[in-house]
Amino acid sequence: MSYNTFGREFRFTTWGESHGPALGVTVDGTPPGVALDEGYIQQFLDLRRPGTSKHTTQRREADQVRILSGIFEGRTTGTPIQLMIENTDQRSRDYGDIATSFRPGHADIAYHLKYGIRDYRGGGRSSARETAARVAAGGVAQAVLRHLLPDLAVTGYMVQMGALHLERARFDASAIPDNPFFLPDATAVQEWSDYLDAIRKDQNSVGAAIEVLIQGCPPGLGAPVYAKLDTDLAAAMMSINAVKGVEIGEGMGAAALTGTDNADEIRMGNDGPRFLSNHAGGILGGISTGQDIAVRFSVKPTSSITTPRRTINQQGQEIELITKGRHDPCVGIRAVPVAEAMAACVILDHLLMDRAQTGGLRGVIGPDS
Repeated sequence: MSYNTFGREFRFTTWGESHGPALGVTVDGTPPGVALDEGYIQQFLDLRRPGTSKHTTQRREADQVRILSGIFEGRTTGTPIQLMIENTDQRSRDYGDIATSFRPGHADIAYHLKYGIRDYRGGGRSSARETAARVAAGGVAQAVLRHLLPDLAVTGYMVQMGALHLERARFDASAIPDNPFFLPDATAVQEWSDYLDAIRKDQNSVGAAIEVLIQGCPPGLGAPVYAKLDTDLAAAMMSINAVKGVEIGEGMGAAALTGTDNADEIRMGNDGPRFLSNHAGGILGGISTGQDIAVRFSVKPTSSITTPRRTINQQGQEIELITKGRHDPCVGIRAVPVAEAMAACVILDHLLMDRAQTGGLRGVIGPDS
């Protein structure tokens, strides 16, 4: 299986399976001299870690990261950084019943049709367990961005879970770290909890929508044709397990707007151009404008549920299947820190590409232009 590497200048390659002895990531392209240790990366992994609430899978993994290379005396050396996370709470016996059967809605059948062999224990490489390695790589990216762009902030949060939607008027970013849903509205947490409890007790699962807000991104990142910043952000989000749709700015809602509604008018401010709205989501022509970048994506319901579903097995027999094991009733919850990690990796990759191409040179607007 090829294509396990993401990025251009800042690249990472993930490895390992859900029920193997370990998984991890090799990060390449990190500038030297950036302060970094295991504790800094661990804070991001702890946000994605399973078993932290009744609303996520009860698989108990410490997700303790180990740095094997690329760091000397607490700083990056510029050489590849190897990170490893051991698997400690696998229960492969839970998957014996699906060894030759295909879970409806899962990647099982696609993997079999492509490769003729698959690791059925937790889904192998198709498992969301792989995203722990991405979050570790994102921790490295966050450290570099903190060094190069200290005013940049990448914040992910849930905006929808099944029939429930975030009330934008009650948006409170300070509430995000204080509840298990990464929900920016403390007043709605109990309602969301009760809703997901009912889904779980009904032996079912539910989808979600996540938004990532990138603030403090400088203008000029991205390229107009095949390396558009929004293209790469969309690809990054779409690569996350169970993601089925991505929007930038107004996204699909732009189809209902007129040109006068959608155009982000511009005035001249004290510090340069000032946009009067942000329907474009902070990106025009594939290049960042300096406004907030807004990315949203939808996550399908977890396909592994204990309600019987019709399917077939490897022999072509039609059967009913109940998926045993420990699974998230809403996989979108733990997708939030994964999305933050992928966004950080894309922004850093484009920052390094821009420095290589332009050296940070920018066009001038104003009397001295």
